[in-house]
Amino acid sequence: MPEHIISTDSFIMLLAFLLIVGVLTTRFSTRLGVPSLILFILVGMVMGSDVLGIVYFDNASLTQKIGVIALIIILFEGGLQTNWKDVRPVIVPSLSLATIGVLITSGIIAAAAKLILGLDWLESILFGAIVGSTDAAAVFAVLKDHNISPKLGSTLEAESGSNDPMAVFLTVAMIELITIPDTRILILVGDFFLQMGLGLVLGIIFGKIAVKALNSINLDSSGLYPVFATAFALLTYGITAFLNGSGLLAVYIAAILIGNAEIAYRHSIFRFSEGFAWMMQILMFVILGLLVFPSELFTPAILIQGLLVSLILILVARPVAVFISTTKMKYTHKERIFLSWAGLKGAVPIILATFPLLAGIEDSHQIFNVVFFVVLTSALIQGATIPMLANKLGLNGPKKTVPMQSLELISLGKADAEMIEYEMESESAIVGKTLMEIPFPEGTLVNAVIRNGKLIAPTGNTVIMAGDFLYILSGRKNKQKLKKLLKEKSLYSQDVLELK
Repeated sequence: MPEHIISTDSFIMLLAFLLIVGVLTTRFSTRLGVPSLILFILVGMVMGSDVLGIVYFDNASLTQKIGVIALIIILFEGGLQTNWKDVRPVIVPSLSLATIGVLITSGIIAAAAKLILGLDWLESILFGAIVGSTDAAAVFAVLKDHNISPKLGSTLEAESGSNDPMAVFLTVAMIELITIPDTRILILVGDFFLQMGLGLVLGIIFGKIAVKALNSINLDSSGLYPVFATAFALLTYGITAFLNGSGLLAVYIAAILIGNAEIAYRHSIFRFSEGFAWMMQILMFVILGLLVFPSELFTPAILIQGLLVSLILILVARPVAVFISTTKMKYTHKERIFLSWAGLKGAVPIILATFPLLAGIEDSHQIFNVVFFVVLTSALIQGATIPMLANKLGLNGPKKTVPMQSLELISLGKADAEMIEYEMESESAIVGKTLMEIPFPEGTLVNAVIRNGKLIAPTGNTVIMAGDFLYILSGRKNKQKLKKLLKEKSLYSQDVLELK
């Protein structure tokens, strides 16, 4: 066969192998108590030229492009899963951590880099900017499967989702100051407010447009709705970045709006986004592992420098940033300790570390290798111990319940109908009533009741009990009436709340 066909076939086989290995490593990460991103990176490092020699990869530009696309998908999925009711009470401290906290962390690490790495001041500040933010991909991955206090989980998710733009801005700004010495700082400050403002405004605009479009358009297949939503995420980033705004912030804001709105084929969109985010996360971290050369990373100089910087970051810079940026806010001492420890580093610092490489900065290889080591240390030490620390400090959250979801009837095609899944709460007005007594909207049918894990075939005399999962077939036009009925509180529960 021609050489280019063999190359293509080999690439496809390699990609499939990497994804399969990446998926299987998640099983080991759970058993070992190690964040999956560490194992993804190790897979890339082992397959790279320094170990098994299966793949030789040193393309920083391609890594950067893949990394940005992966971050868009991961941030979009994280925003979809973010509950605005949980985030709203902690929005001020989250933004404080995402701005003031990043600046303080970057400043302390810049001083450490100057002392430990021997860089000049501009390069030291650049290094601080690269590792200053909490990584969204790492936080979403670690917190997703653990029962952390909703207040702290929401704070970390909102912080990590909104501080990437700050880190990107600081990194790009410092590279400009290094490569273009006559760059004016005041112009850079103006650019910052422009980028953040445009990111916020365009994120809201595109989020609302996406919600309206998803509810208005009638596509031939339910599988097209998740693709349509993902396309909006990419479009949001592309247009915002083209207008010199923060594309990552816009994507996260738009995703929060979409995730907290009533949209058609919600369940399909969420499941597709979750799977796609996992795929991009595996691909991104494996490629980042391929990009680093262990022979250059695990040298005595890099090990010592990286370990010292990591210790200062974990034990000094992050705690100082957390305690200062959350001053006079409603966090206990234990909660601040947890937030300090949970400031994970991940993909963003490594991707940002490719910027100096592409800009041709003198000490860019040293910066990249130390940043990579700092990320490995943070993910391995902090990421693996977050659940244990939460348990030790008594900061575990309540048992997670299954939220109301729409299970779309794919077989109906264009039919205007959905299957609603809803868990009955004890204070609901319809608890204790038979299905015959409940005034369901016209055309609504209760198909199944799940009680204590067992299926109950419903009849008109079936009594609804707290904790039941109802599966209700409803026309889309009656969806709002149905949800209003299901969420209506009983008069007794309302009286109790008033007495309290």
